[in-house]
Amino acid sequence: MPRERTPAYEQMPCFGTAIRKASRHLAQLYDTALGPSGLRSTQFTILAEIYMRSKAPPSMAELAHALVMDRSALGHNLRPLERDGFIALQESDTDLRRRHVVLTAKGKAKFREASRLWQQAQDRFSEVFGESAAAKLRATLLMDLNLRLSAP
Repeated sequence: MPRERTPAYEQMPCFGTAIRKASRHLAQLYDTALGPSGLRSTQFTILAEIYMRSKAPPSMAELAHALVMDRSALGHNLRPLERDGFIALQESDTDLRRRHVVLTAKGKAKFREASRLWQQAQDRFSEVFGESAAAKLRATLLMDLNLRLSAP
């Protein structure tokens, strides 16, 4: 008699693996929704962070920290946005070594266009996952895990 297979989710109890897999599924949902805008979900996230900080544009280091990215990965992700005219790097008035990342008018328009598509993905996730469960999941994921996990 053939032995029943254990479901894959029970074979791999690793939290990191589970989160990575879930992250990939979510990225696919958002990338598909954002497709008509020409942006990937990673690019939209960067534009959103810059947009939220538009009154005090972040430096490269501040933006990398906010996005939980190293500066080289951020630079790699910013290049196409700069090339396409969605962002600009401006020297700081007080420290010429610092560059601030700002949205251009074209970048603001692209962000507004993509926001409507992003909202569709948000709505779809909440519809499938449940509004309350989605809110609880978001709150859990946004806890500062770095502080919690690095504490003894």
